[in-house]
Amino acid sequence: MRLGNGDRSNVEDRRGLGGAGLRLGLGGTLVVAALSLIFGRDFLSMVGGGGEAPASPEQVELRKAGEAPLEDVAVASFNDAQEVWGRELGQRYRPSRLVLFWDGTRSGCGDASSAMGPFYCPLDEKVYIDLGFYRELARRFGAPGEFAQAYVIAHEVGHHVQHVLGIAPRVREAQERDPSRRNALSVRMELQADCLAGAWARSVGDRGRLDPGDVEAGLRAAAAVGDDRIQRTTTGSVRPERFTHGTAEQRARWFRRGYDTASLDACDTFGGGAVSAEGEAGRAPGARGARAAPEP
Repeated sequence: MRLGNGDRSNVEDRRGLGGAGLRLGLGGTLVVAALSLIFGRDFLSMVGGGGEAPASPEQVELRKAGEAPLEDVAVASFNDAQEVWGRELGQRYRPSRLVLFWDGTRSGCGDASSAMGPFYCPLDEKVYIDLGFYRELARRFGAPGEFAQAYVIAHEVGHHVQHVLGIAPRVREAQERDPSRRNALSVRMELQADCLAGAWARSVGDRGRLDPGDVEAGLRAAAAVGDDRIQRTTTGSVRPERFTHGTAEQRARWFRRGYDTASLDACDTFGGGAVSAEGEAGRAPGARGARAAPEP
């Protein structure tokens, strides 16, 4: 993969700034403690529960230098995805920002830790990532390589596209009206973001910037973070009723669909025209399409 846009003007680098006053509360502390047991890492100390002394400026710069290749991929893929969707959606597209952090930070959606993985916050319209996730993606879930890393960012930018098109707000309204469908609608949202990541990847390929094996790396990355695979890896069992992102097969399939079609219309995981060919938000979750659509 050869993207090359290293512009940092839309990047907030919070690495080395600590948790910015991160407060987990009792419930959050219990969740992070449980994740520490599952992953075998001390996430409590990462978010300020371990009483460790702050790193020196020299240690911060050394750690940043070690992450430079990961940072380059994250920034370049973020910039490229934004350029693609900016051209597609025109004035309707509002630029997002990329936030790099370590261990914990505060977003417009509340306090967050690296244990959550990369995420998009619609309230401040920013993508957040601790680049250490890339090492976990390669080591624990078997999805190494630059394009697998780029897929992660493109997926989160896909959530921003859903937000600016008005799809995400309608999903949240539907979830509030019918809490029993909260997870099912979440799965559809995540699969659509995978499809949008695939459509972005097709744009990169059409510009001759993909290397042999890149698409396959994207498919492996999408499958690696399937709910069934993560549950099996972390707990030894699979609970479909707890799925929020889709199975490994579903995630890879929707990424492939986006890549093969390069079409917003083809990324309608809700049915009933959640996204039209022109990029307008059409009939979306909370309307008939969210309930009548076939299972993804």
